[in-house]
Amino acid sequence: MKLDETDGKLLALLQADSKKTTKEYALKLGLSTTAIYERIKRLERTGAIRNYVALVDKAIVNRNFTVFCHVKLVQHVKDNIAQFEAQVLRLHEVVECHHLSGDYDYLLKIHVKDMEAYRNFMVNKLTAMNHIGSTQSSFTIKEVKQSTAIPL
Repeated sequence: MKLDETDGKLLALLQADSKKTTKEYALKLGLSTTAIYERIKRLERTGAIRNYVALVDKAIVNRNFTVFCHVKLVQHVKDNIAQFEAQVLRLHEVVECHHLSGDYDYLLKIHVKDMEAYRNFMVNKLTAMNHIGSTQSSFTIKEVKQSTAIPL
């Protein structure tokens, strides 16, 4: 799907705050409410907009201990990859999982309560999985920048 300049501006506005009315977006973009409504529906239909979510404050829900964990599989073969990925999808502490090139096979972003909760996660869930060769964890000292917006 090819996006025009107005689509890009509308997507940027939606990423900043998707709870505004179509009238508010229309006023900002100089279009009619109907035109904005139709653009949003087209962007949803074509998959440019996948979902609408609420961004939750990690501290308020007691999950502000953020860990980045590199994972190396024992052997990087199709069956191990499929099994690992299926298991990771079931770990609610893992908010992101990326298959990587380089020394490690995966990078996990994990949100838990504290160091003890992370230790329990590692011992009872992550390293209990089959085919884990090694892990390396880094703990967030300060979140300097965090965004869910895709640059347009």
